Amino acid sequence: MTGDPFATHQDIGLDAGPIRVYTAGPPDAPPVLLLHGAMLDTAPLTWRHLMPALAASRRVIAVDLPRHGGSRPWSGVLDQARLEDVLTGLLDRLGLARVDVVGLSMGGGLAVGLALRRPERVRGLVLLAPGGLDEVRPWQFATWLLLRIGAVPRWTAAWLAASPKAVRAALVREHPAGERTPDFAALVDLVHAEARAKRAHREGAFDDWQVHAYGPRRMRLNHLPRLHLLAVPSLWLRGEHDTLVPEEVVRRAAAAAPGGRFASIEGAGHVSPLDRPDRVLELVDGFLGELDTAGGPASGPA
Repeated sequence: MTGDPFATHQDIGLDAGPIRVYTAGPPDAPPVLLLHGAMLDTAPLTWRHLMPALAASRRVIAVDLPRHGGSRPWSGVLDQARLEDVLTGLLDRLGLARVDVVGLSMGGGLAVGLALRRPERVRGLVLLAPGGLDEVRPWQFATWLLLRIGAVPRWTAAWLAASPKAVRAALVREHPAGERTPDFAALVDLVHAEARAKRAHREGAFDDWQVHAYGPRRMRLNHLPRLHLLAVPSLWLRGEHDTLVPEEVVRRAAAAAPGGRFASIEGAGHVSPLDRPDRVLELVDGFLGELDTAGGPASGPA
């Protein structure tokens, strides 16, 4: 496929704000929805490699989640349940009865929740280092407390917005290849632009999804006890150098999900679609192709 799938977009107005939607690929091809992560993430950042590659044979829909990228402004609390409602409403507006969902981190946690709550809308899941799988996280109480000090998230966003050097340093730490990560300069620009947008809209660096997932002693959001109810095929992926989501957490989730499958991505960190886009494409495309063969394509109009 040629061209930039993020060069054009559609803004869809929902009840409390807009959703920016990027679409690529044949309109009648099997649809796949891409959901990015939290904080300074956007669809054009995380899916810059995977989206155009998948669009060779699929209808790919990537969205900026609420309070990210072009999906601003939004009102109200955007926790797991609210965002599941947002995604269901978006599928309705797009006329999609059933889709495959690929989600990273927060996007993976949203995808799992959507599939548990609305299994008729999801054919299959690819979950890259998904969130929402722990009973207790490291530094549980301290993190819970920090997330509730309202000034700290806003100060963090303002600091990153004012300092491209700080953004660059953070990305060097996050990606195993550092400045040798593909398109590294463009990644820095996209993350810095998102930090500036958060400052302009007086948003904190952390998503409501993160804030409301935490309790003082244990996580309020934990999909693990319900994964045995997951009614769709799932592929669980984790970069071998991920410092945010331990391997045992993802392996345990894959084992709990009926028919779940786990794979480690060599040389990748938490954001594997940027660290190893070739390997992520191979795994995602292969899994979705198996779903096409086993049960027919994901469906179009609702």
